[in-house]
Amino acid sequence: MGKRVGIEVSLAVSEAVKLANADVVAAYPITPQTHIVEHLSELVADGQLDAAYIPVESEHSAMSTCIGSSAAGARTYTATSSQGLALMNEMIYIAPVLRTPIVLTVANRALSAPINIWNDHSDIMSVRDAGWINLFAENGQEALDLTLLAFRIGEDKSVSLPVAVNIDGFTLSHFIEPILIPDQEEVNKFLPPFEPSLKLDIKKPISIGLLGGPEYYFEARKATDDILIGAKKVVVTAFEEFEKVFGRRYHPVETYRVEDAETVIVVMGSIAETAMTTVDELRETGRKVGLARLRLWRPFPVEELLAVLKGVKNVAVIDRHMIMGYPGGPVGVEVKSLLYDIAETKPNVSNFILGLGGRDVTRDSFKYIFERAAATTAGRKFELVGVLA
Repeated sequence: MGKRVGIEVSLAVSEAVKLANADVVAAYPITPQTHIVEHLSELVADGQLDAAYIPVESEHSAMSTCIGSSAAGARTYTATSSQGLALMNEMIYIAPVLRTPIVLTVANRALSAPINIWNDHSDIMSVRDAGWINLFAENGQEALDLTLLAFRIGEDKSVSLPVAVNIDGFTLSHFIEPILIPDQEEVNKFLPPFEPSLKLDIKKPISIGLLGGPEYYFEARKATDDILIGAKKVVVTAFEEFEKVFGRRYHPVETYRVEDAETVIVVMGSIAETAMTTVDELRETGRKVGLARLRLWRPFPVEELLAVLKGVKNVAVIDRHMIMGYPGGPVGVEVKSLLYDIAETKPNVSNFILGLGGRDVTRDSFKYIFERAAATTAGRKFELVGVLA
């Protein structure tokens, strides 16, 4: 049944990689991700993880190494943050099309400039269309669990895509929490050895990453998108099987007190727990409020979110990233489009951006958002919360 220990969340992620028996770890330090690869170096050095630990010269090199090792049939892992993910950008777009099921932890951090080491979601949103499966954790237990799930999902032969597990930098990565570390036997039962569909093999040579001219490129991109969208079935199945082994169940969209809610906030990441305490406080005053948390960001959980928000009067979508030059955030734009184009009933949708660069997000922040969302009339509303005038 495993053992519950007090451990920093970053180190718990490293323990998950050890339990997954990763073959290759490509490591480059960047705040606030460094503790993950630092602890993995200790696990490898101590003989607790039999893996090739490769200290590379940059994040670009880290992802290049991951693509090569995954293509050769190795279970592959790396981690990064902020400008590190930006430096990986060239290779991030290559990994999905080459069908390399790399697992990447992103300790979400604001992109420069100005230089900022604290949390928001601007780093992962910069590559939201790259073709990676994206999962979001709210606490340390989820960070560990989703890391194991990421290997299982990405390595499924019908998927074979890279998976990013997002954990909020500092506000999650550096906190010590009581986390249940599963037994190796349990993990082995859930996560089979990696058996790639195609791999580089000198005995059976193949070529990957060839030139895709106008006559092939479009179809290659569509094929990757088709696989990514189809991967949601595998995600759901993996969530179900994870529950059978470990007793904890995840869903593409998680809800909190939405059954009779008139106003629902849509959110991702660790601030969801603050939002849940706010829902409890407002429920005590008779307010019909609830929360929808996106566990799965890519592929986007269209049907699940529509089902949760069906009949809701007001929807407030939270973003921790700004689309420069457009009044909104990426999550807000997508949820609005979904609800206005597909939903049977059209709720009043508001989009709020807050917490950029690590600015505090409190219960008062969510109380304000609930009030503003409930007062919204028909039409699209957008607001920056907590920014100085």
